[in-house]
Amino acid sequence: MNKKYIYAGIGIAVILLLIFTIPKYFTGNVTASGVSISGDIEKIEVYHFHATNQCYSCITMGDLAEETIDTYFSNELKSGKIVFGHINGELPENSELVKKYGATGSSLWIGTYYTDGSFAKEENINVWYKINNKKDYMNYLKGVIESKLSGN
Repeated sequence: MNKKYIYAGIGIAVILLLIFTIPKYFTGNVTASGVSISGDIEKIEVYHFHATNQCYSCITMGDLAEETIDTYFSNELKSGKIVFGHINGELPENSELVKKYGATGSSLWIGTYYTDGSFAKEENINVWYKINNKKDYMNYLKGVIESKLSGN
C-alpha cells in the first residue's frame, strides 16, 4: 500500500477523532454564583457578527448569545464589565470593529481587555454545535465567559 494513502487515512482518522470528542468537553454546567472576577480583566466584549441577510442558524446563534449574557451576566452588562452587541459586518460604520476582530462572516467573537492594556480576541466556533439545544448552548457560553472573567 502506498505511504501517501496511509498518511491520508491517519490524518482523516485524527480529524474525525477531534471533531467528535473535543466538543464533549464543553458541555459542563457552570454556575454563575461564586465566580471570582480576575483583577487583570478590565472588560470583555462578546460580539455576534453577521450579514444584513441572515439564515435561521445565524439568527439563533446571536439570539442565544444575547439571552445568555442577559440571563447570567446582567450585573456585568450594566456595569460595563461585559459588552454585548449584534454587529452587521456589511455596514460601513462597523468596518473598524470588523477589522479589529477579523470577522469574515457570521460568527461569535469574545474580546478580552486586560488592565495592562493588552487585548486578546477569540472566535468561538463551538457555539455552532449547540444552537439546536438552548440549555447546552447557554451553559457552554456561560462557562466560557465565566472562565474569561476569572482570568483563564
